[in-house]
Amino acid sequence: MCLMLQACASTSEPAHAGNPLWDGWYADPEGLVFGDEYWIYPTFSAAYDDQVFFDAFSSPDLVTWTKHERILDTTIVAWADSAMWAPSAIQKDGRTFFFFAANDIQSDDAVGGIGVAVADDPGGPFSDYLGRPLIGTFHNGAQPIDQFVFQDGDRYYLLYGGWGHANIAQLNDDFTGLVPFEDGTTFREITPEDYVEGPVMFVRGGRYYFMWSEGGWTNETYRVAYGVADSPFGPFERVGTVLEQDPALATGAGHHSVIRVPGTDEWYAVYHRRPIPNLGRDHRVTAIDRMEFNADGTIRPIVMTTEGVAARPLR
Repeated sequence: MCLMLQACASTSEPAHAGNPLWDGWYADPEGLVFGDEYWIYPTFSAAYDDQVFFDAFSSPDLVTWTKHERILDTTIVAWADSAMWAPSAIQKDGRTFFFFAANDIQSDDAVGGIGVAVADDPGGPFSDYLGRPLIGTFHNGAQPIDQFVFQDGDRYYLLYGGWGHANIAQLNDDFTGLVPFEDGTTFREITPEDYVEGPVMFVRGGRYYFMWSEGGWTNETYRVAYGVADSPFGPFERVGTVLEQDPALATGAGHHSVIRVPGTDEWYAVYHRRPIPNLGRDHRVTAIDRMEFNADGTIRPIVMTTEGVAARPLR
């Protein structure tokens, strides 16, 4: 079932998405471009026991959004029962692969971690690809959550980690497992200063930008920082904070992702924030604003807005 979500605009001004992008409580959004559409895959923000499904949203222009309901849920993933979090998607060989966390495991004795689903269409329906977690135990102290798939040439990496630790691992060709590095290890820690969770990586100007969330996800300390290196393995020294609360607008801005318009140097940050007044621990909504760079390649502070961004068709 799909529901069209239209943004309103006057005839004298360009259409803007407006923030939040749509009704409902959603967090941890990953923004992507697949073909001539933008896609956002968020976490359904609710009590852990109610986080048993994922919705997705698509748009031709960042303004008009279509909701794709329950593209994956715990009735499809037999090993998952709650806390389905922070999806990350990528297309390969004509299919869409959807990485997700489930069950909020607290030790290696629990069942859960990072799983993979697959579909022929980015709007699903998805099926469980492995029938088990891809990563179901702790490595280098990193809780297996907050996965981010990163393509670098012909290699595909999985960045992930909560509990203040970030790992990078290399996916094999069909995404059924991981490929050890040259030194024989499979999980390499790349944790920067003040890292908490929510890793994101992209390349600009030949350099690797690593972004992450800091602070506490339930309060106003939540924010986004970044570092830059010449390799996806770092080391990433913290440059500074680029997205944080605006007490006049919203608090707890973080767990973001980045959209680059193909063939351009136009960038957007998709993130969640806590509206004021806030109605509870899980009251998080999805927003989008511009992300711009200085001449030296540093990222300018991302300004939270209520109007969001202007229409930007891909066609």
